[in-house]
Amino acid sequence: MAKNDLDSLSIEELAALRENATDKLLEKVSARRAELEAELEKLALYDRLAKKSPAAPVARAKKSDEKISDGAKEPIAKAA
Repeated sequence: MAKNDLDSLSIEELAALRENATDKLLEKVSARRAELEAELEKLALYDRLAKKSPAAPVARAKKSDEKISDGAKEPIAKAA
């Protein structure tokens, strides 16, 4: 709407326009909020599934690997 159109409106017409614009804005905000809440529900489903699934098993080191990683050295043959 052009500025000239607003200048030609009466106070009552401007007030009605403002009320209609506020109502339309509230309607659009409510619709968008509903869309976002639905999307959050979908994402929350994945979060709940991730918390329920068991953790992946952790690979354990073999005893021979543990000795080497602990800094233990292989026995050195003594000279005769």
